[in-house]
Amino acid sequence: MKKHSHLVIVALSLAVSSCTNSTSSTPATAPPASAASPSSLVLSTQPAATPAPTTAVPRLLRVLVTNDDGFDAPGIDAIVQYLRTVPNVEVSVVAPATNQSGSGDKSTPGASLVVADVKTLSGYPAKSVAGFPADSVLWAINGGLATKPDLVVSGSNLGQNYGPLNTISGTVGAAATAARAGIPAIAISQGVAVAPAVPYFPASVTVLSGYFADKLATYRNGSPSLLTVINVPTCPDTATLFPTLVAPAATDAKGRSLGAPAPCDGPLTGPATDDIDAFNAGHGVVSYLDPATLAPITP
Repeated sequence: MKKHSHLVIVALSLAVSSCTNSTSSTPATAPPASAASPSSLVLSTQPAATPAPTTAVPRLLRVLVTNDDGFDAPGIDAIVQYLRTVPNVEVSVVAPATNQSGSGDKSTPGASLVVADVKTLSGYPAKSVAGFPADSVLWAINGGLATKPDLVVSGSNLGQNYGPLNTISGTVGAAATAARAGIPAIAISQGVAVAPAVPYFPASVTVLSGYFADKLATYRNGSPSLLTVINVPTCPDTATLFPTLVAPAATDAKGRSLGAPAPCDGPLTGPATDDIDAFNAGHGVVSYLDPATLAPITP
């Protein structure tokens, strides 16, 4: 009996020794550390990763999508199609019946608005409002939608809305209208392109998805009613898009041509002076405005 016990102990000892040797013979190699990013590179350029399975279901985020180019524009459709892929996001579309570019935050209070059932370019159900972009938002948040949205996304606009252009943009005006009503809002615009190319709206989706990778949880949990403005250049080579920067909105063009295609001659090696500089260098750029005055702010 003792002999058998001794054999069992020896066998177990050999097994443990064998396992120890097999796991320690090849040391683990740590993945290389990524290069440090400049302080202004605060946003991801990649979509949020699919979360690991969990018993906790993210809070439903109701998003109203609008614009100033009209409900059937390609830019708004690109944003709608992206948002539909984000888990636990409910998308409603209410936008002007016709192009209302340059209308700022004009509205038609007291008027009886004509609202119709329509579809976006790819066939997603929407409501068209015969009025300004701000009218679309006001109709939606004041009873037009069964439930008030948690977030408004305006765009993606055909053409950049940066610097002094913010004050005349219907895209920004729609977002500002929502933020003034206590609903956080994002205005996103895709820069014009060198002819004969056209604005490359997939770049707007790339930047917005990267922004959501950092901010989506904040919006789900009740973000302050910030007005965020995002501008994305259409570079001569559409594959070129440098990391997204946060920069103040310019209050003076200082001789720079507003509305021109971005040369995308970056990337910048230091903090951006303002949104125009970042945009021209080829970066998507995020700025924050006071909803009441459209003046630049630092949240």
